[in-house]
Amino acid sequence: MTLSSYIPALRAFFVRNVRDQTLADDMTQEVMLRLHVRQENKTAIENMEGYLFRIAASVMTDNARRDKVRHRSSHGELSELDHPVEELSPERVLQGREQIALVAAALEELPERTRDVFVLRRFEELSYAEIAHRLDISVSAVEKHVAKAMRHILRRTAG
Repeated sequence: MTLSSYIPALRAFFVRNVRDQTLADDMTQEVMLRLHVRQENKTAIENMEGYLFRIAASVMTDNARRDKVRHRSSHGELSELDHPVEELSPERVLQGREQIALVAAALEELPERTRDVFVLRRFEELSYAEIAHRLDISVSAVEKHVAKAMRHILRRTAG
């Protein structure tokens, strides 16, 4: 008998025991991989069927151990209701462009120093200390500029 002829029986064994077809396929593949590695040693296997199902039992034990360590039973499956996909309709794209234009206009209205501090913080992702060092101002001044910019942008874009 060829090794591939055992695959349907292995798969059926796993489906009966784990009740998950995708997991059964993965576990069947794992058995075949372990057998392939074992056969590279070129030692004969007297009872191939018994050996395969002993590997299968080992794979199930390993899988159960991993599931227990990872607390798989307490994981929930995510659905689209949990994380809905936003559709990029023409209206949504237009709204996004209008919002960006409002933010850009609000940024232009800010004093130059405040705008520079805000851009360095939000777009360059520098820390307050890095901004303070770069612009030769105090961290407190950076905090005040960021707060001022945020208030102004929120005021201009709220609506």
